[in-house]
Amino acid sequence: MAEAPFILQEHQFQRLKTVLARLCVECAARVVFLVDRDGQPITYHGDIGDMDTTSFSSLAAGNVAATSSMAKLIGEDVFPSVFHEGERESIFISVIGRSLLVVVFDERSTLSLVKLRTKRGSYEVAAILDEAIAESANNHASNNSFFAEITDDDIDSLFS
Repeated sequence: MAEAPFILQEHQFQRLKTVLARLCVECAARVVFLVDRDGQPITYHGDIGDMDTTSFSSLAAGNVAATSSMAKLIGEDVFPSVFHEGERESIFISVIGRSLLVVVFDERSTLSLVKLRTKRGSYEVAAILDEAIAESANNHASNNSFFAEITDDDIDSLFS
C-alpha cells in the first residue's frame, strides 16, 4: 500500500534546512540532501556545482530500492544505510522511514564521522517529518468531516 501524501509546512521545511546546514558543517560534507523514497528532492544544503539534483535524487532512491531488495534476498529486513566510496568523493545514504538523508563528502571527512553525525541528524529529521505527517493527517481528517456533511442531494440541488 502506498503511503499517504503529507504537506510539509514552511516552519518544518526551515527546520529541516537548519538540520541539513548543521550536518553539512559537522560532517565537512560537500552537500547534504533530503530525498523522498520516490526520488523527489525535498531540500539540500551545500555545494552542488553543476550537479543535476533531480537525477541525483532519483538515482539515490533507486539505489536504496535495489539495495533493499538485495537485503531481502539474503534474509535481512533492510539495510539502514548505504555507502559508496569513490576515488575523490564518497556518498553515504541513511534511510529515514520514507526519506533518505544523502551525504556527499570528500577526503576532508571520514566515513566514521559522517556516520556518527548523520545518526543524530537522522533522529532530528525523522521527528520533523513525523510531525508533518501527523499534522497532515489531522488536517485531512478535519477537512473530510467538513465534506462528509454534504450529501448527493445537496450537490444535485446546486445544479437543478
